[in-house]
Amino acid sequence: MSGIAGWIAAPRRAPEAPALAPMLAALAHRGAGGGACEFASAAGAHGVVLGACGAPLAQDRGARLALAFDGALDNRDELRRQLEMRGYAFSEGGESRLAARGDAELALRAYQHWDKEVARHLRGQFAFVAWDGRKDRLLAVRDRFGEKPLYLHERDGTLYFASEVKALLRIPGLAFKVDPAAVKDCVENRYVRGPHTLFTGIRKLAPASFALWQFGKLREFRYWTPPDAAPQVLAGRAADAVRDYAVQLDDLVKRQTADGASGVLLSGGIDSAVLAALAVQHQPKLATFSLGIAGDKKSELPQAAAAAKRLGTRHHEIVVSREQLAASLPRAVAARDAPLALPSDLALHALAREAAARGIVTVLTGEGCDEILGGYRRYAAAHMLPGARPLRERLSDDQGGWLSDNLLERDERLAAAASLAARAPFVDHRLAEYVSALPDELRVNGLVTKVILRRAARVVLPEDMPKPRKLGFGVPLEELLHGELAEPLADHLNDARSIAREVCEPKALERLLAGHRKGKNTHDKLLWTLLNLEIWRRTNAPA
Repeated sequence: MSGIAGWIAAPRRAPEAPALAPMLAALAHRGAGGGACEFASAAGAHGVVLGACGAPLAQDRGARLALAFDGALDNRDELRRQLEMRGYAFSEGGESRLAARGDAELALRAYQHWDKEVARHLRGQFAFVAWDGRKDRLLAVRDRFGEKPLYLHERDGTLYFASEVKALLRIPGLAFKVDPAAVKDCVENRYVRGPHTLFTGIRKLAPASFALWQFGKLREFRYWTPPDAAPQVLAGRAADAVRDYAVQLDDLVKRQTADGASGVLLSGGIDSAVLAALAVQHQPKLATFSLGIAGDKKSELPQAAAAAKRLGTRHHEIVVSREQLAASLPRAVAARDAPLALPSDLALHALAREAAARGIVTVLTGEGCDEILGGYRRYAAAHMLPGARPLRERLSDDQGGWLSDNLLERDERLAAAASLAARAPFVDHRLAEYVSALPDELRVNGLVTKVILRRAARVVLPEDMPKPRKLGFGVPLEELLHGELAEPLADHLNDARSIAREVCEPKALERLLAGHRKGKNTHDKLLWTLLNLEIWRRTNAPA
């Protein structure tokens, strides 16, 4: 995990290289272990500056190439063999002029060979920016489901880029305004759908896309489409599908836990239980983490502890009070660069900090399992109704919105704030392609969801292990809003400058707050969103 930032501009408009310092300072937390920041600059028809924290910068001065990389490649061994067979040398061999490390070097050599088609040959989570001095061209790339972020801003013939919005806000001499349309989108959907952000002029590079800046112009292209958006169901694969899926998932977990101290966020549900059962085979000292709230009678801790004991992991129970969760909200919003869509985001924030404090560098999460395997109950309900939208259409919508723009973005940002890398094996594009080619009944069958995973769990989990129940890291929203967050809620939403006052009709807002005080309404999700928006305004946005 790392952070990247920089710009490309006509020489007469290019900022001075020191202007990169405050941008990189805003990304310092993304350098695992507090890794140092470095930058490269080049001059030609355009002035270019690439910066990176965590030392992921690759350069080949002879070939006039530089690449700043964030993420992790799951096919690094195969990729290196391919490139070596084609005559490319690597720095540790002593034959290359390349000053680089690991995946950044692989990505640079892959770009050198495949040019703008490079992303099609990469597997994993990644965002990178490559400067090609031979073509006076900058290439920006993002992975298929958007696990790794990359934000863009164009102004006065200059293209700026960064891993997080907060880095772009540090560009000297530039100011940004809040986008009213994005605020409205956030109130309605609890997150901002890409490519927009809460700031006018700052946008996300779309998942599965690359952008080319050449001759002073930016063009964007899509290199992959989620398979459920263009389904091609293959017959005759159901018999071996469960076994094949389990084998592929196991191989992926092995790859994603190979980089060092790994952990699993264990909720006690089937998704994380399967990941932990696979991971412990490759990491005998695997750490698992679960979070509970003091006094919660519905805590998931006992079920998670039982699963961890049976699997033989080094289990850590994190117990926090509601007061601690409430106090952490401003810090979590600042880390997220956006309002928290769900109160459970606070639990993830706490777990990431605790895992990092115990020396963990990578955590596996079950994110994406529901959106790719059909895990939500609403999928099953709709699947049984004549005339309902097809399952694959619903899955495709959720994969391109809620998953990419909220869940994966949230996981990445809150983990990165703790200098931690979050990996989500279920969103591997090859696994998604494999499942999409199977009949619908292997995902949703009647009222049964995630069918293929449930069948795989019978093979992966020990026979005497208690059957996992669907659980999440639950946070009691109603209790928080009427208790520990009651005062902040009133303070923030009654502020005459609050965003709530701008997006809500005044009398309607007063009725909403009055009803909440009297306990007569059930608009907790809306109040949570409005509170988060106002906290975001005070912590991340200009006054």
